Amino acid sequence: MNKLSLFTAVLLASLAHAEPAKVRLWPDGAPGAKGNEDKDQPFVYAWPAAKEKANGAAFVVCPGGGYGGLAADHEGTQVAKWFNGLGVSAFVLHYRLGSQGYHFPTQLIDVQRAIRHVRANAKQYGIDPNRIGIIGFSAGGHLTSMAATMFDEKPEGMTNDAVDQVSARPDLAAPTYPVISMIEDFGHKGSRKNLLGPNDTDELAKHVSTETRVTANTPPTFIFQTDEDTVVPAENAVAFYLACRKNKVPAELHIYRPGPHGVGLFLGDPVLGTWSGHLRDWLRNQGFLKPAKRTAINGKVSVNGTPVSWGSVIFTPEDPAAAVACARVMHGSFKLDEKTGPIVGKVKLTISYSAADVPALESLDGTVTTKEQKPCAGDWTFDVVAGGKNVELRVTR
Repeated sequence: MNKLSLFTAVLLASLAHAEPAKVRLWPDGAPGAKGNEDKDQPFVYAWPAAKEKANGAAFVVCPGGGYGGLAADHEGTQVAKWFNGLGVSAFVLHYRLGSQGYHFPTQLIDVQRAIRHVRANAKQYGIDPNRIGIIGFSAGGHLTSMAATMFDEKPEGMTNDAVDQVSARPDLAAPTYPVISMIEDFGHKGSRKNLLGPNDTDELAKHVSTETRVTANTPPTFIFQTDEDTVVPAENAVAFYLACRKNKVPAELHIYRPGPHGVGLFLGDPVLGTWSGHLRDWLRNQGFLKPAKRTAINGKVSVNGTPVSWGSVIFTPEDPAAAVACARVMHGSFKLDEKTGPIVGKVKLTISYSAADVPALESLDGTVTTKEQKPCAGDWTFDVVAGGKNVELRVTR
């Protein structure tokens, strides 16, 4: 059996049993490897989403550990299973470490290869090659930020086979309580030492300080951080976010007050455990979980003939993975462009507004069908009984 057939057999067995497959990124041996053990040969654990739930999206997951170890459970396996719950396939990357004698650019080579591997084998994995994200925690967050900003860099020592001809640019990035700067006082000295090793210079440290590497081509970015983190302070996350803003990269930053470094998903916590819900919503509204045609829309909202002074119009699709659109109503009018408008098709319509407009009534629900280029054709009218009153809600184009 040739190597490609063996890879396919292992992959199909994994997909059939919904178990992770261990796949080496270089079947013939990684460039610069000092041996043939797992610490020398980077690999991914492939966690395919269940067939009945899979939506074609994928994430490469980079556990943290200061480039000296890998927190492969709560920043790897648990994250992969969480993604599977969203219908997203996950690939937990075991990259080479400074503690094992591997230093930059080895880690960049490994993460680029992981993204290329997933994209090059997208058909076999049953994923969309244009919906491959990357998430990483702590030092894995730094690796994620390098993948998002240095994807075109061709490090010395990389191979040049067919897989390496595929793009290494992730479509989305989620550096999580990330190490970012290697030159500022708020940088993580241990990560710098392990990443750069004996070749450490200020020039090289600046080269891998990713707040200096963001460009307009950096993919949309989601960042989670805690204020109480003293190991990798929030200045790292903020610096990367501000660099994204400067370069007009769509970015979302969530900084929670409580929480030490390295919390992972922390799903049991009633406060910190909500951050992954924000990530899920962000992925949904990016169209990452369910790509769908969206349409521009505008209209007017009145209740009992009086324009709604202040409120919102929300378009929620039947598919929980498809994007939700929300328009602000001001002085009776709302408007969304094609990028932010509702998906084309049947959606639930919810209108919320000030209690000053209709006392004792906060919102109304209904179902409508949006049409591309011809949104809101005609009038939508609902007769609703609430608070003992008959209310007519009229939304017109």
